[in-house]
Amino acid sequence: MVGYMHRFDEKSRPSLFGISAKYTTSESLIANAFAKTSFGEDHHRILGGMMVGDINNDYENYLGSGKPLSTNDNYSFAFLRYLYRVEGDWFIGGQGAYSNYELQGQDPTSNEILDEMGLVGYKSGGLGAVVMHDSRDNDFKATKGWYLNVNNMAYREALGGEQDFDIWRVDYRGYWQHGDGNVFAVRSRHQFSNNAPAGAYSPVYLRGYTPGEYLAQHMSSIEIEERYKLADRWTATVFAGAACLYGDSTSGEQLNCGDSENLYPAWGAGIQYLLKPEAGIVVNLEYAMGKDDNQGIYLKMGYSF
Repeated sequence: MVGYMHRFDEKSRPSLFGISAKYTTSESLIANAFAKTSFGEDHHRILGGMMVGDINNDYENYLGSGKPLSTNDNYSFAFLRYLYRVEGDWFIGGQGAYSNYELQGQDPTSNEILDEMGLVGYKSGGLGAVVMHDSRDNDFKATKGWYLNVNNMAYREALGGEQDFDIWRVDYRGYWQHGDGNVFAVRSRHQFSNNAPAGAYSPVYLRGYTPGEYLAQHMSSIEIEERYKLADRWTATVFAGAACLYGDSTSGEQLNCGDSENLYPAWGAGIQYLLKPEAGIVVNLEYAMGKDDNQGIYLKMGYSF
């Protein structure tokens, strides 16, 4: 990852521009370019990016079907969001996105499973509205304040897609400082869909799970995280959370949160180094676990939220 940080004026937050690429042991490649800007005394914020990926996945229990699956996912994605500060810490704005997603099995058996479950790639183009509150003291290393983002995306054939469908998202984050530089953080995420293709259903948004391995029409999750200050530039994290998939499954079955099969717990720990104190940029190494032997190791810039 290569990034450039710039502050446009004293009242605006640091803006970050970057490019990154990731190659994994599964011979997968993901590359992206992004910009997260604040300018005009933080009255204007723009978030944009482009991403391409060629991803190979091996699942032991794909979508809870009990069947192993090997897939190759090729996708390209572009996104742009503009926000304007209307009053206090409240912003309103709009967003647009376009994606081209191709999904295929790596062997005949995997292709048969995808056909059986009705999972195919898709093209989508959409526009939506955003309402946001942001009273955090720092975008990258918040110690107090709260964040709320409510947005929708209306995907339409007229915008270059193959199907009309809608996605709504809610993202809440809260931060409380305590002790000598410690922080307790909470995040709750929700995603709802209507008439979406199975490939655009809601995934489990938790560390420890592979995005897209478990899907349903709707998803709700909550995470708690304790960030403990070890030294001036070092912190350690412990976290736990749970997600629920509900509504229609990819096979058409009705799911609900009263069934433990639809609940996905996760827990883990990590260590962080404060790379740029003036901006709050940290290097973050974490390990997370979930049910059914799901797990992951994550090395990234910034806290998870």
